[in-house]
Amino acid sequence: MHILDDPAGLSARAMSLLERVGRRDSPQEPRLSTEFLRIRDHLGQLTPTPTMLVIRREGFEQRYGGLRYQVRSSYTVQGERHDMLRDWHYDLGQGMWTGSARGWYFDWFGERVSSPVRYLVHTDGRVGVDDGGGTFLEIAPSLPALIESHALTDMVSTWDRTTAEIDSFALAEQLGGLTDVPEASGCTIRWRLSDNVAIEEFRNWSSEEPRRWRAFIWSRGHSGRRQVAEAAARAAAMQQTTAGIG
Repeated sequence: MHILDDPAGLSARAMSLLERVGRRDSPQEPRLSTEFLRIRDHLGQLTPTPTMLVIRREGFEQRYGGLRYQVRSSYTVQGERHDMLRDWHYDLGQGMWTGSARGWYFDWFGERVSSPVRYLVHTDGRVGVDDGGGTFLEIAPSLPALIESHALTDMVSTWDRTTAEIDSFALAEQLGGLTDVPEASGCTIRWRLSDNVAIEEFRNWSSEEPRRWRAFIWSRGHSGRRQVAEAAARAAAMQQTTAGIG
């Protein structure tokens, strides 16, 4: 059943996002079922599509096909706030690839923006991108987790995003007292949240190794701004100490 008809498993936050801005578009033209397609194996030979790939790709179409929603976000440049709307389209692409012993994956549309990445779904459920290096780079542990992350991004779009002049991940490590958000987190992304501070930690989308951890940090109100400012001072002091030792 389509996720808009049965959002079971999503948090109240994610359900609210889909209720507010989610819709489903009908397919523009007929599509050949995955079971009738062929895929190139790791030797480049065309072979029948593996059963698990058929199940996952057709399951994507049944559960998410045609889903549309917008995610609000904001950023600050030179003290000026900028608000954005990001469109997400859950439409199947044409590509399917083998990851040798690591399984198979297929592409889908993803964010509607000029982007150097291709959005992917692995047969083990993970969501990823290919930045042109021909490698599956995990960005979320599952499609529901991706939607949960979008719901959080939308929620904090009215908060102030920090633009401190220190490493964002080092700053995030100094912020305590926040609650983990497991439904939006995985091996390559972590969300932490309190009433006045939110942190999204994530590995950058690059096929270069190792993938570096980065962070986005938001705060609201005097309490949130003070907490981030104090953490920034601690992070800066630690960086100075480390530089002095080096």
